Amino acid sequence: MARRLPLLWLCLSLLIAPASAQQPVAVDPSAAPALPAQPRPRVALVLSGGGARGFAHVGVLKALEAARVPVDLIVGTSMGAIVGGLYASGMSADELEREILAVDWNGLFSTRQPRQMLSQRRKEEDFELSPVLLLGFRDGEFRLPTGAVSSRSLEMLLRRYTLPTRHLPSFDGLPTRFRAVATDMETGQAVVMDRGDLAAALRASMSVPGVFSPLEINGRILGDGGLVNNLPVNVARELGAEVIIAVNIGTPLAKRDTLDSLLGITTQMVNILTEQNVQASIATLTPRDLLLTPPLGKLTSADFAQAPELVRLGNTYARTVGNSLARFTVPAAQYQAWTQARTTQAELNASRVGKIASIRFEGVNERRAERLAVGLDKLEGERADITRIEDSLQHLAASGDYERIDYRLVRDPDSGGEDLVVGLRDNNWGPNYLRVGLDLRTDFRGEGAFNLRLSHNRHWLTDSGTEWRNRIQLGETLGLFSEIYQPLGLAGSTFASAYADLTVRKVDLYDEATRPLVRIRRETIRAGADLGWPIGLRGAIGELRVGVVASSRRSQLELVQPGFNLNTGVLDVHWSEVGVRSAVITDQLDYANFPSRGYRALGEVVVGQREVRGGERDSFARIEGSFTGVKSFGQHTFNVGARLAHANRIPVGAIDEYSLGGFQNLSGFRTGQVVGSYLVFGRLTYYRKFDWDPGFARAMFVGGSIEAGNAWLDRKDISLGNLLAGSSLFIGADTGLGPLYLSVVSAPRGYTGLYLFLGRP
Repeated sequence: MARRLPLLWLCLSLLIAPASAQQPVAVDPSAAPALPAQPRPRVALVLSGGGARGFAHVGVLKALEAARVPVDLIVGTSMGAIVGGLYASGMSADELEREILAVDWNGLFSTRQPRQMLSQRRKEEDFELSPVLLLGFRDGEFRLPTGAVSSRSLEMLLRRYTLPTRHLPSFDGLPTRFRAVATDMETGQAVVMDRGDLAAALRASMSVPGVFSPLEINGRILGDGGLVNNLPVNVARELGAEVIIAVNIGTPLAKRDTLDSLLGITTQMVNILTEQNVQASIATLTPRDLLLTPPLGKLTSADFAQAPELVRLGNTYARTVGNSLARFTVPAAQYQAWTQARTTQAELNASRVGKIASIRFEGVNERRAERLAVGLDKLEGERADITRIEDSLQHLAASGDYERIDYRLVRDPDSGGEDLVVGLRDNNWGPNYLRVGLDLRTDFRGEGAFNLRLSHNRHWLTDSGTEWRNRIQLGETLGLFSEIYQPLGLAGSTFASAYADLTVRKVDLYDEATRPLVRIRRETIRAGADLGWPIGLRGAIGELRVGVVASSRRSQLELVQPGFNLNTGVLDVHWSEVGVRSAVITDQLDYANFPSRGYRALGEVVVGQREVRGGERDSFARIEGSFTGVKSFGQHTFNVGARLAHANRIPVGAIDEYSLGGFQNLSGFRTGQVVGSYLVFGRLTYYRKFDWDPGFARAMFVGGSIEAGNAWLDRKDISLGNLLAGSSLFIGADTGLGPLYLSVVSAPRGYTGLYLFLGRP
């Protein structure tokens, strides 16, 4: 779930392990070649860092273009380096604005890929438990996930825009000469980058410690340049600039009322240090130079969602100082020639993209690389298509196994083609992933449940992709589960799975007045093996399984309501089953909780032989299907659900095989109250997302549902005329602990009351 970053962006006291990168070269700016003579003063544009506030730079660039101000050199730090570097690579201010506004910035920093890209195995984890705590286990110790946010999508974005520049010997070959400033995190020195991988240089300049992992370049660990030189005027001077337009959009110092906490003091301390180096740079400006300080109000370095407003504020301010910009203006013909020269150079750079000659991986061994190459191999021999490359790498990133995924194209001097080099770094906190979750529900009338859930996933148990999953559940239901999953063949087009589980749960049987009459203890031991086929690249659409399954089940009577006459022998049974199973599932919901679009469908058929201990042996068949479809219209979402199920010859003690009751599963009836061997259920849910960000959750919602369904023991009893109805009105939130609902539930033949639900059913 994407998180807002107003505090993380400034928490510079934390440092994350560095990532390796292609080699932008740090140089002494005084050693750079001199600029050629020209009839007008050389103008340098110096752009400061400031996180999301750096979007104001785009507005300033639009004003410079409108005023016909040519720029000979751009020097930037952090977000100033990103905006300046993209502009220097040949993008116009309008193109920059269009691309920036098209980016989902909150999603860009998410640690997880869009849910639709996850494999079906990863998607199913969303429905197994909602984690209270995430941990990793590596080298004999427990580890927390590294990094406050992910920079993977940002790196791909920068790579896409700067790819045509990769063959240039230095940043002097860009349509506009450029330098990026970073900080050596070991020595504290400023590092000026003038060549190499432009995307890596921009990313390094914006490596805010504690937010983005620093990059290792030429043996130096580089962090955000704003720590030591947030407004690098001196770099522009040393490169021969005669006049400077400096744009400072740094975060102003906080007021007294924010200095009453450790975090507030730490944030202010960092701001003071940054502001000191900014003021030192401003002090070197001369009357010939121009300092622009767009008033951005209370917008912070984390307000990425406010990109349109920040661009507008920067542009409005720069246009109000038109008289100051006028002294840099050149005649229209001269400006047109400058613009054309930039365009020509950008087109020349872009034309150098060739065909992909080979694909290789860095950071993993050869056997794993062969398996990971599946999906990428179709790119060989084709002209480098950035969209296809990114799509393939996003599916690879969706595995969640890699802390960093980047790529670069390297010119093959022999063939003239491009070598696609994919750089990977394993998660520092894997490959053992531990999650602790919980769920609870109550109707505020004495009925409720609480469960604690723990899961363990061991990824890449072998280099062939073996995965081991384990789950434990404690509480109302006791559960143990273990599965070994093995991809078959390099293509990963099939897989084998072997699993076993144990569940112990209580089952209540009710009368028509929703009173429990009987409580049964049900124990199930099950084991099975499947052969499966992923649907879509790496199983992103779903999967199909066929296999065998065997189980042993026992139901024992525990409680009987006083005065209720019952032949207890019929509820104390022990039976076993052996059968074959076929199942298919597809899931394209954008969120597991409160989805806004997509669908999820599941179908399963099991047939086999059943033997009741002390009784007869007979065949059985079970079939079940469910569907969820979601469509949104602005903030309004409609969620349609349906479920059909049938089982023949169910033993008496297993009558809860198919049941209804509970929140949005026939609201207003007790969980498991409606049972039978034939089941029909339908639900229509509406919810509206609140416009404000609650902070503790992805979003909050208000809505309601209407439901209808029933379960029958005998086929002759089935009638749409005796469907049961239920409904709910709720306030909900998609929290880190799972979906949270506070609801009023009601059913004409059930009850009306409050219901609280958190976690997974």
